[in-house]
Amino acid sequence: MPIFTKAQFSGLVQNKAGNKSTRTILNETKLLNRSAQATSIFLSHAHADKALIEQAVAFFRTMNIAIYVDWMDDTMPEKPSGVTASNIKIKIVQNDKFILLATDAAVRSKWCNWEVGIGDAFKALHDKICLLPLAENSGHWTGNEYLQVYPRIESVTQGNTFYDTIFRIKYPDGREAWLHEWLKK
Repeated sequence: MPIFTKAQFSGLVQNKAGNKSTRTILNETKLLNRSAQATSIFLSHAHADKALIEQAVAFFRTMNIAIYVDWMDDTMPEKPSGVTASNIKIKIVQNDKFILLATDAAVRSKWCNWEVGIGDAFKALHDKICLLPLAENSGHWTGNEYLQVYPRIESVTQGNTFYDTIFRIKYPDGREAWLHEWLKK
């Protein structure tokens, strides 16, 4: 499946953020009131992808979307435990959408695979789950085959450069929707 490379995504986020740094956007995210945002996302991710996670948060924040990341939550236990799992499950249900930051590390992660199962149970029937697949450098991502049943975020270049880009949700059956519309559903 053709997707973003990590380098393309990084450049795109920097372009969308303008003169704000990713760190500034992350700090603003911590101060946001969830009720002030139209949509909220639970971002499933591998902790090994910290720089990409920060970029994904900045990407969605530029669209005025509230985004939940477990390690940004001061109420989470320091060490993973059953309490962590219970809290994550609650957060998946509470947030409007579920997005897996689908990297090689996330596909290998036991936690991410468990979270996808929870997201599937609570979000799939209502079209509220998708993948944001990011490849190392080839623009192609191959992950667990079962992930192919979920819609994914893709770019559509509308100008002379990659940064003149809009985004769509591509469904496994070939249907498409614009990302900004999907986020509002």
